[in-house]
Amino acid sequence: MNLVRAELERLAARRFVQLMVVLLVLAFGVTAATALAGSHRPSAHELSSARQEAIEARRSMEVNYQECLARQDRISTPDMRDKLSADCSDMDPAQQDRLPIASDYLSGVFTFADQARPLLFFLITFLVLFGFLVGASYIGADLNSGGVVNLLLWRPRRLTVLGTKLGTLLGGVLALAVVASVVYLATFWVIGQTAGLAGQLDGDFWRSLGAVHGRGLVLVLLATATGFAIATLGRHTSAALGAVAAYAVVWELGARLVLAIVDARRPEQMMLSTYLGAWLNGEARIWDAQLCRDNFSDMSCQGFYILTWRPSLAVLLVVAGGLTVLAFAAFRRRDLN
Repeated sequence: MNLVRAELERLAARRFVQLMVVLLVLAFGVTAATALAGSHRPSAHELSSARQEAIEARRSMEVNYQECLARQDRISTPDMRDKLSADCSDMDPAQQDRLPIASDYLSGVFTFADQARPLLFFLITFLVLFGFLVGASYIGADLNSGGVVNLLLWRPRRLTVLGTKLGTLLGGVLALAVVASVVYLATFWVIGQTAGLAGQLDGDFWRSLGAVHGRGLVLVLLATATGFAIATLGRHTSAALGAVAAYAVVWELGARLVLAIVDARRPEQMMLSTYLGAWLNGEARIWDAQLCRDNFSDMSCQGFYILTWRPSLAVLLVVAGGLTVLAFAAFRRRDLN
């Protein structure tokens, strides 16, 4: 009998996996029903009024920007001119991430272009939790119940068995995540088309959404492998849950508080959650009071630094990959009786 097929059948037959799939469907159904119930197709008058408000808002931004430039020209002090120049740059409409659009001024209207990204973040969060819990329970239950020992009697190659389990798990979770996200987004696209607004669905929108989706799938796989690895090291599902809870309480909360008390430099770079957010969003803009404290003479200092997705991915790969390598090394040498 094929080992991969046997593991797929075992994975699909697990009650916990089935329960998590049911919860995924329920969460999806509640979210879609809420969006549908709270939306309506805007009338021509509503659209016209919203477009006019968006035009007025953009015009007001331009007027404020020009007034700022005029004030800058009247200031003779170089330091104040540099400070005001930075302020004017922040007000420049051409440098804004987005300008006001008609959908911003529509009440009770679901706009797919505006809501797709936060909705996708919600789904990715659930899938990350799904992957971690399923990965931990899949191997943890087998190790605790003796199922792995029985499997090794049939296929006495430890690393092959564990590798097949991990590969099957990652493939199954990835397939479910892809199908769920496509159905999820397609449903809300239909809601936008029929009971709301589609919004501006240009190439930049789809590229941005596709990038978030791709990074989200990678994060789901990393979370799945991490749950699998910790449960393998601890020989129980609860080991993975306990490790995450301990990390969150001791480091993300406790150490963050201590670092704030001692006024450490860039404490956010020591937190795994920072890299998770930076990877999923593409980058993270983080405030650090130490930056301007070291450059107190620089009037344009805003105290922010940027963490991009590349170092974030490297950190996540090191954590997930390191735990997985340790799990395989421990499994190879461990007495399973």
